Amino acid sequence: MLPTLKTRTRDIYNAALGVAATTVALVAIQPEARASFDTGIRNKAAVQQSFDAWRGGTGSPYDLLADDARWTIEGYSVASRTYPTKEAFMREVIRPFNARMQAPLKPTVRSLYADGDTVVVFFDARGTARDGQPYANTYAWFLDMRNGQIIRASAFFDAIEFNDLWARVAPAPAN
Repeated sequence: MLPTLKTRTRDIYNAALGVAATTVALVAIQPEARASFDTGIRNKAAVQQSFDAWRGGTGSPYDLLADDARWTIEGYSVASRTYPTKEAFMREVIRPFNARMQAPLKPTVRSLYADGDTVVVFFDARGTARDGQPYANTYAWFLDMRNGQIIRASAFFDAIEFNDLWARVAPAPAN
């Protein structure tokens, strides 16, 4: 049976109301959504630049850490726990890790995503340990940022590979 003119008019009217309501909703949230989008672009660019610097040997993502950043290594590695400050994380994990390396890690980013103040980076990193053996691991970092700095991070990686390096290679003596 064919719809009546009254039925078609009502359907068109309801569709128009739906479009109007959607348009009003989009206009109402646009400034907030735009700000989050812009923040995401800035944060993604900052993290990308830090990884480029790391790969080039001129910096690292750790340069983006706020002094009071909380870094959590998830899982069951020998370093898995939450480090309450940048300095604690650098002192207890990054410096001892680097002291076990003959050649620094070189990251290769597989994927980098940002949504407002959250950035997710999925990457591989390879280097040579002091014993001449290669170190290769895959990482996923979930970074919470504020004003261009990392304030909180959760890191995931292959704990078996990390633990092997940590146990097998003694750190070079500090200068």
